[in-house]
Amino acid sequence: MAVDEGVAPAAGTEEGGTVHRLKPNAIGLLGVVFMAVATAAPITAMTGNVPFMVSAGNGIGAPASYLVAMVVLAIFSVGFTSMAKHITSTGAFYGFISYGLGRTIGLASGLLATFAYVVFEPALIGIFSTFATDTLKDQTGVDIPWWAFAALMLAINATGTWFGVSVAEKLLVVLLATEVTILAAMAISVALHGGGPDGFSLDPVNPVNAFHGTSAGLGLFFAFWSWVGFESTAMYGEESRNPKKIIPKATMISVLGVGVFYVFVSWMAITGTGESDAVKVATENPLALFFNPTEQYVGHWAVVVMQWLMITGSLACGMAFHNCAARYMYALGREGVIPSLKNTLGRTHAKHGSPHIAGLVQTVVTALLLIAFWVAGKDPYTGTYVLLAILGTMAILIVQAVCSFAVLVYFRKNHPESRHWFRTLTAPVVGGVAMLAVVALLVSNMGAAAGTESGSLVLKATPWLVGLVAALGIGYAQYLKRRSPERYQLLGRTVLEETKER
Repeated sequence: MAVDEGVAPAAGTEEGGTVHRLKPNAIGLLGVVFMAVATAAPITAMTGNVPFMVSAGNGIGAPASYLVAMVVLAIFSVGFTSMAKHITSTGAFYGFISYGLGRTIGLASGLLATFAYVVFEPALIGIFSTFATDTLKDQTGVDIPWWAFAALMLAINATGTWFGVSVAEKLLVVLLATEVTILAAMAISVALHGGGPDGFSLDPVNPVNAFHGTSAGLGLFFAFWSWVGFESTAMYGEESRNPKKIIPKATMISVLGVGVFYVFVSWMAITGTGESDAVKVATENPLALFFNPTEQYVGHWAVVVMQWLMITGSLACGMAFHNCAARYMYALGREGVIPSLKNTLGRTHAKHGSPHIAGLVQTVVTALLLIAFWVAGKDPYTGTYVLLAILGTMAILIVQAVCSFAVLVYFRKNHPESRHWFRTLTAPVVGGVAMLAVVALLVSNMGAAAGTESGSLVLKATPWLVGLVAALGIGYAQYLKRRSPERYQLLGRTVLEETKER
């Protein structure tokens, strides 16, 4: 295997050739788990999504929505992790789907996944800037414009990606540990005090109640939304130690660990507030659903800390998505599908083995999107965050569904000896159909999910934009197949020499 002088060791393709590679053995099991959980942003998911689920979704059945989502995502992950044991690729979905359903569908899915992660970062910068501006003004009286915090987060994200995944991992460990601790402190305190004003009840975790309320579909969609990014475990395979064991474990830990945490914390927030008052409180003052029980059962200091951790939690989430977007760009670029990209997006840093150019491109794209939304007069939270999060979520859910069906075909064609009635048949079918159902929930509830932006041109264009990206992928793949078959053969097939498909 050839190695370019002055760069990290190269990776090989099935058809031969050399590409720049990411730094190997840079991250272990816990690191991969932390990177994946950071994209879920527990404190943002809880304080941002749960109040809306309670007020406009399935009421006190919000924790049950998380329980249902956890089961569905765990079933999806069975097939996903079965494939991860055979294939290791920074392109994750791109590589998996290319092997299962072919290069054309693989490229379309790779572009959709890249598109999703690209728009997730500016979405998170929007909510980070809002949290930072409001908290600083409330607690210190200092009024700093949101765009200053946006610029700060852009710089932090770009720096973290430049110096490699191990640097980002260390920062995310600290940020995640603190936000999980404060949420757990509230939940455990409520439990130790015997519940809230109405005592304990199992109604909030009764799966039946996930399908009741003002809009059960909206509540279930927000539950699934809270997990977006857990599948990013696979894209760190090339940088992890023993990826064919680590990635499957990290994925299931992320799904089940986050799920149990979401169910417990949301249940205790509703219990601490009082089931009879929860819907009213969540409607009139959403954050009070978490701040009130935290104040009562932990102390005012914890509320203050929670406000600051909402800032750092959204920062951690945005940083994780920046890393995801950079790695997808790198995975697409290093194959030279468009020749000029191989030595730009497809290059890695000589010292840090990081996708530094892809990271810089992602920073520029994010900055341009933020400027565009600012010029359009969109609020960083109700406009930028909500609209871009819905757009990215639709794209990534479709890719997840396609990946499930790719598992079916992959094992039937490539590894019939490893086929299993549940792992490679039932679980992928159930997971794929369930993901398509969640996409349907999103489409039918987009207006309600967007709130004040329900009439936005961006929202109306969301399904069309997703379709356009997929169509571009299919069209370009077919163009390569006819005009440049040697480049077409590379689609989704670049893997590390030591982690080849097997």
